[in-house]
Amino acid sequence: MKLSSQIKSISYLKAHADEIVRDMSSLSEPLIITQNGEAKVVIQDIESYEQTQETMALLKILALGVRQVEEGKVQPAGAVIQRLRDRSKSR
Repeated sequence: MKLSSQIKSISYLKAHADEIVRDMSSLSEPLIITQNGEAKVVIQDIESYEQTQETMALLKILALGVRQVEEGKVQPAGAVIQRLRDRSKSR
């Protein structure tokens, strides 16, 4: 993804807001808005945003799992399966 073509000033955003919103869903690339020559805001379509949020959630779960393994907070799969079977039988 080449972001250099997706950098616009805030005055461009103000003048072309309708066009930008209309084009965002077909581009599926973020638009970087600058103010006084400095990047300030990123605009992206809702589908890309949702995908980013899902990816971040999965990465957090993965990081948690890695940390639990490092801390020794794991049990053999066979023991867990047996415990679940025992619990199921006692109901």
